[in-house]
Amino acid sequence: MKTSTIALAAGLIFGTGPAMAKDAPVTLESLLREMIDPAAVARWPQPEYLCKQDGSYDREAKTPKDQSKWYANGDNMEGMHQAAKWEDHQGRQECVLLDVDGPGAVVRFWTGGADPKGKVRFYLDGADAPAIEAALYDLLGGRDFVPKPLAIENSGKATNLYLPVPYAKHCKITYDEGRPPGPPPGRWYNIEYRAYPANTAVEPFTMEKFKALLPLVTEVAKTLAEPPAISGGKTVGLDQALAPGKETTLELPAGNKAVRELTLSLEGLPVADLQRALRTTVLRASFDGEETLWCPLGEFFGSGVGLNELQSWTRTVGKDGTLTCRWVMPYQKSASLAVVNLGQGEIHCKLRAKVDDWKWDERSMYFHGTWHYQNGIATRPFSDWNYLQASGRGIYVGDTLAIWNPNGKWWGEGDEKIWVDGESYPSHFGTGSEDYYGYAWGNPALFQGPFCNQPRAGQSNKGHTTNTRTRTLDAIPFTRALKHDMEIWHWAGCQVTYSVATYWYAAPGATHNRTPQPEGAAADIEGIPKSLPGAIECERMKILTSSPGIATLMQTGVSLGGRSWSGDAQLLVQARQPGDFVELLVADNLKGPQKLTLYATKSYDFGILRFTINGKQVEPDWDAHAPQPALTGPMALGTFEPKDGKFLMRVEVTGANPGAKGTKSFFGLDCVVIDKP
Repeated sequence: MKTSTIALAAGLIFGTGPAMAKDAPVTLESLLREMIDPAAVARWPQPEYLCKQDGSYDREAKTPKDQSKWYANGDNMEGMHQAAKWEDHQGRQECVLLDVDGPGAVVRFWTGGADPKGKVRFYLDGADAPAIEAALYDLLGGRDFVPKPLAIENSGKATNLYLPVPYAKHCKITYDEGRPPGPPPGRWYNIEYRAYPANTAVEPFTMEKFKALLPLVTEVAKTLAEPPAISGGKTVGLDQALAPGKETTLELPAGNKAVRELTLSLEGLPVADLQRALRTTVLRASFDGEETLWCPLGEFFGSGVGLNELQSWTRTVGKDGTLTCRWVMPYQKSASLAVVNLGQGEIHCKLRAKVDDWKWDERSMYFHGTWHYQNGIATRPFSDWNYLQASGRGIYVGDTLAIWNPNGKWWGEGDEKIWVDGESYPSHFGTGSEDYYGYAWGNPALFQGPFCNQPRAGQSNKGHTTNTRTRTLDAIPFTRALKHDMEIWHWAGCQVTYSVATYWYAAPGATHNRTPQPEGAAADIEGIPKSLPGAIECERMKILTSSPGIATLMQTGVSLGGRSWSGDAQLLVQARQPGDFVELLVADNLKGPQKLTLYATKSYDFGILRFTINGKQVEPDWDAHAPQPALTGPMALGTFEPKDGKFLMRVEVTGANPGAKGTKSFFGLDCVVIDKP
């Protein structure tokens, strides 16, 4: 995590200072400061607001009762199925994108499609002259007066504006490309805005105010790009090995407190095992006796499947495997964090929590992290897949979607649909999954940003993809209920796997529909090689010495009668003649006698082999010949004493089976498992 030198009051940044006065007006300055206050979303908003969205979604989708149109996909402006509204402004023809009464504030403006050639204009509070006028592509892409990442371009040439634009009475946003009566060509857009109660005082945006606040704007942009280090408070932690099926718990300091930062790492795991462990290792949290967090590490920290570098406002995943979370988690009396190992191998967990004081009041809320997993989701017929249903009073602040797509065609035409407080039609109806996550055209290029990230993407969208989103000013409050769906809308008929973490805050007593899914977290992960429990993979062993001229390589992708190697790979040794050998370092730092079991391969051109462990020959020699490639299953090598803590295995070709073909001297080694005798 990078360190910022932001010159703002530390109490404001970290939420320990006083909240905004109840009657203080909403201003550009107050919204900017709220944006970089991590604790702001942990309290019910003051003043209250509704978060709404308007955009170019297909208006044919009127009700889920009409399934033939509920998944309509004409989401660009040409497909809105209504006459575009054009207005004359000083002789210019401008198409209206948003037209809402205030008081309020625009908090996110996303657009994608063909390269825009027109200008966008914000008309506030009935003024004839626009408060903002700029080329759409430049304004939203960070090439005009708004600095990155308050305006940012993500993959697929999608552009996102996060600079808040407050207004007191009315907001109209127009775009002037194209000519009436048709809509602007090739344009998708979504605009999220806050709607405040009618008596809320709001100071409207002006360029004069923006210029006066430019030093603050610059600092906010820098803070979002480089989240500041968390200082102060008390750091508690644990450093512990966890056997399969075990968990460990960290009790946090008692009293009115809040977790300000979590860091966690799984030590000493090779890359293939770490990919699996980030799903099979679960983080739990309880606050004041109520468990509100149950989520696998990969999705909770925004990495998804595997270790994927991430730099967002709320979470960081480092190249070194350090996982960091900056969601603020308040509690009144007591709290605990727990790490659960649902995998088949031992893990070593290092967890640190920075805890500081918190003033609990009637606006304070508990942090929730929930997880939902389903494999084998049919993409036909189209359907809505539920992220979360929550009841109570709370605020929705983001999610991470990890998807497995077995088909190279685009998986994410599906729109988000978010209902708040039982409304009859979703107040957020999107234009595509990638649009929701800040990019466009299903582009698999990786991107980073404070609020939207794609840290992993399969080639041509096939395989594993991770999208994550953080909501600050566009967080969604609900007083009674929230329902968040995402359409399953794939261009091919196939089966996909969806795994989503949702992040939200709620007052005590809130309920939801996401119970723990330990069987899902422990399930095999598509496309990730599975190792035998305790396996030491031969293809990863250090080769200490070998006969001159022989080749050794990691082999994958061989048909083995529907079975596979541990870790989906083996060490193939291309020996040339009897007497050729390799010597491998199997393990180090061991004490006492150990039982060694070998898993290997037979094939038509494999030779007869002699195994030696630490100089002790294994009897008898073993014939690795078979008419077709096949796994051997477990082969007991025997019980041995380590030498200087090590086990060295020498494998030598001694001859050939009369039925062998080809070279007759190759051999393949899958893995070794070491157990107590």
